[in-house]
Amino acid sequence: MEDISWLDFDKVIMCSGTIVDVIDFPQARKPAYIITVDFGSKIGVKKSSAQLTVHYEKEELIGKQIIGVVNFPIKQIGPIMSEFLITGIIENNGSVVLAVPDKKVENGLRLG
Repeated sequence: MEDISWLDFDKVIMCSGTIVDVIDFPQARKPAYIITVDFGSKIGVKKSSAQLTVHYEKEELIGKQIIGVVNFPIKQIGPIMSEFLITGIIENNGSVVLAVPDKKVENGLRLG
């Protein structure tokens, strides 16, 4: 594991957001959803793909607050442009458990 400086960490902008839409992503190599998240008025609404199908049904994700990295460059994933990275814990079998705020917070607040 490589150490990073506090200045390096400070460059990563992780913010709270609320999932507002989830659809299947059949073109993904591994089972995934396309999720749309509202990060508040300053950051806006962004889309990404997320491999959440093992632990989450689409319907239960709507309205869930998440933490997303919002300042990575946009990345092409199949036919969509991923505009942020959703954070989660990757289990040994590759499934993802979301990293989420444990209390409701305003969209767009920065994790720090």
